[in-house]
Amino acid sequence: MSDVNTACGPLIVGLVAVVGLVIGSFLNVVIWRVPRGESVAHPPSACPSCGSRIQWFDNVPVLSWLILQGRCRHCKERISPRYALVEALTSVLFALVALRFLSDSDPVGEVGILLPLLFLTAVGVALAFIDLDTHKLPNKIVLPAYPVVAVLVCFATLLMGWEWTSVIRAALGGLILYILYFVLCVIGGMGFGDVKLAGLLGISLGWLGWSYLIVGGFLPFVLGGLYAIVLLVLRRVGRKSGIPFGPWMILGWYLSLFVTEPLSAWYLTLIFGT
Repeated sequence: MSDVNTACGPLIVGLVAVVGLVIGSFLNVVIWRVPRGESVAHPPSACPSCGSRIQWFDNVPVLSWLILQGRCRHCKERISPRYALVEALTSVLFALVALRFLSDSDPVGEVGILLPLLFLTAVGVALAFIDLDTHKLPNKIVLPAYPVVAVLVCFATLLMGWEWTSVIRAALGGLILYILYFVLCVIGGMGFGDVKLAGLLGISLGWLGWSYLIVGGFLPFVLGGLYAIVLLVLRRVGRKSGIPFGPWMILGWYLSLFVTEPLSAWYLTLIFGT
């Protein structure tokens, strides 16, 4: 049985990566249309230059862009490499989450933990690119994600056989980060879109554990602060320039999935020497 579980691990990771490619393709539609108030379901995908409908065989994630050499089949105008980048990035991020949380001993039994984390990874990719483009975090994405994450956290808790106290911790995690960012918003350090995103990310961090909430809540300020310092030193921005903070919140959340346990172990060793 252990050999079967060991063999299933790579298959699950590969499947998750393929799913990430497909979802990444859909995220390109979300990133382009949601800020413009357009439907993500209709009309079908089309060339941004000539408007020609993109056929299914030209819509294979990453591969179609490479085969067509980044150009429309009809008008030959260049298609931004960001489309392929979003697809590949989503696939890699999905695979890394699967590698991080699926053990070799029982990968099938631990698939449940991926549900809320992969969903938030996809949401994070869309929001990060939209925030970079528009300096906004659309309510149409953030607010519906709340009930979805809540349901996925409860479902994953049931599948994993975790204590239901983790769900209570998830609710508290979302509330804590929401209040923290709300205070920063009131004193003028954040936009309200950041506040709503903080509550969403806090749910998953609290669900995983208090240490994840601390690291995931702290990292965005470190990353965003370092980025702002670099820009100031290079004189790319002024002291009063607005810098989108959403991407740093999302990056901090994602990195916390990987660095929290090593950081916690290092801290305990530093304090207790064991």
